[in-house]
Amino acid sequence: MTYRLRNTLSAVAMAVGMVFASGQALAQEGVNVRPGGSAVSRLIPAEALEKQAVQEYAQLKQEAAAKKLLAGTNDPQLVRLRRIANRILPHTAKWNARASEWPWEVNLIKSDEINAFCMPGGKIAFFTGIINKLKLTDDEIAMVMGHEIAHALQEHARERAAKSELTNAGASLLSQFFGLGDLGNMALGVGAQLMSLKFSRGDESEADLVGLDIAARAGYDPRASITLWQKMGSVGGNGPIEFLSTHPSGTSRIAELEKQIPNVLPLYARTKGMSVAQLPPYRSNVSNLGPAPQDAGDQNRNAPLRR
Repeated sequence: MTYRLRNTLSAVAMAVGMVFASGQALAQEGVNVRPGGSAVSRLIPAEALEKQAVQEYAQLKQEAAAKKLLAGTNDPQLVRLRRIANRILPHTAKWNARASEWPWEVNLIKSDEINAFCMPGGKIAFFTGIINKLKLTDDEIAMVMGHEIAHALQEHARERAAKSELTNAGASLLSQFFGLGDLGNMALGVGAQLMSLKFSRGDESEADLVGLDIAARAGYDPRASITLWQKMGSVGGNGPIEFLSTHPSGTSRIAELEKQIPNVLPLYARTKGMSVAQLPPYRSNVSNLGPAPQDAGDQNRNAPLRR
């Protein structure tokens, strides 16, 4: 073998190795979460829960419209929310293949309540309070939206419904377990409380990770997740917040987010045509942010949070 041929083959091998290594790096980017959520959720038909969500969401809109609290199509804040959603939604199918078929919807309720949610099947609602009182940037809105969408993608409501019905049904359910029995009808009963359904700490942590991933892929800075929870702390002392009553916070949550951000920051940097090293330091639009609100909820990661 000639010297030139050996060099050529060596160069080719090196190039192949670099491509392979690059592919491995790309495959490892993002968060390490099993898509689609827990297998126990399969005990409840998704269609039944999503049908109930459509009905409940329609009722919410109807009541808000009757009180002139439903933002109109041209409302600047609603336009802003839908623009952010349009960037995030193309990245949802990675986590749940059915998401591409969902009739996604984003609406804004004019209320001082600090809250936001995404119901099964992609029904999203924000309250003006969470945007205005926290002075949310687009990046921070994307963190909230990504988190709430992640609950739907990971089918946490479906899982909660299944676990609730398994507990309620007890021994009578076991006899018809493999036939599923009346679980489809049971789902409708649980679905009537979808908006007040309590997620566990494990659900919340999983939604944080998946939310970070899809928001970063959509071009939103995952470092905003830290300032979001610091802002929650700044208003948490002024009275109870609906969002905080169902979303555990505190230093442990920020610590976990800080641990995960390096896994998703390259995804965000790529949308900007930069390397992570080239990204400018993240700056909040609010100065002197304090720590996150203290977490005093249920310590059991699998149990629903106490209000």
